[in-house]
Amino acid sequence: MPLYKSISVNSQTTVKIWKIEESYDALFQPLDLKPQSLQRVLGMKSELHQRGFLSVRHLLHEFGYTDQDLYYDDNGKPHLKDGKHISITHSFTFSGVIISDNKVGIDIEKQREKIGVIAHKFVDYESNYVKPTDEDYINRLTVIWGIKESLYKLFATPGMLFKEHFLVIPFMLKDGATVAWIDYKNKKYRYNTAFLEFEGFTCAYVVP
Repeated sequence: MPLYKSISVNSQTTVKIWKIEESYDALFQPLDLKPQSLQRVLGMKSELHQRGFLSVRHLLHEFGYTDQDLYYDDNGKPHLKDGKHISITHSFTFSGVIISDNKVGIDIEKQREKIGVIAHKFVDYESNYVKPTDEDYINRLTVIWGIKESLYKLFATPGMLFKEHFLVIPFMLKDGATVAWIDYKNKKYRYNTAFLEFEGFTCAYVVP
């Protein structure tokens, strides 16, 4: 399938989402992958991961880039050769890319009941406004996880912990946006965040 959704966040920032319906071969054929990328995709044991990886390269094309324009640093954070900031995500049948003049982060997650089991590992302050008895508990937990994952990708600093260093301000699902903070090594950083739901998935992204 072609592009699923394109979101103009602001004049410097765009999000694009791909619904992965194509076969591995259909995704692979039109691409010109650099040797490292080819080695990486061929080494993946799961075709789901292979298709996710390849769909991200199709999203790059939607932005006017190719696989040749993308590289990763020692922390695994992706970069573009022209200096623009990029963040990448894929989950099951969806992938997403955000590109901006500023540092950004994006995450897509499938909404699953089991996130409630691990909530204690990433929720602290947020337990003041998100309760297991809430009708939308799983959906809002998924938003919180997605925002914190996006913050982690943006900051790309080993040692940061979702529960201790990231904080998501209260929100309702209908809001589609909230504010998040990083509190790390006696410094505080504020970020605008947005989120959307589609077909049982949640996409969250953060910008300064």
